Amino acid sequence: MREAGELHHNPNAPVGESLGREFWAKAMVSSPQGTPPKSVHLKLDPEVFDFYKSKGKGHLTKMQEVLRAYAVAHQ
Repeated sequence: MREAGELHHNPNAPVGESLGREFWAKAMVSSPQGTPPKSVHLKLDPEVFDFYKSKGKGHLTKMQEVLRAYAVAHQ
């Protein structure tokens, strides 16, 4: 796009919508880990998988966050 001259900054562009207090109240800071994540095969009860899947996109990330929180809480 740069070569075609299609990239530009519009100083008059409208301000994006605020994410709001609810978003920031639930936001979590996470730092990257030193080693890359491991890929594993995990068998789950169907109702557990269906619960997370019903939450929409990012269900595997949500599972990871729950597992990480549990591990941290029990260290």
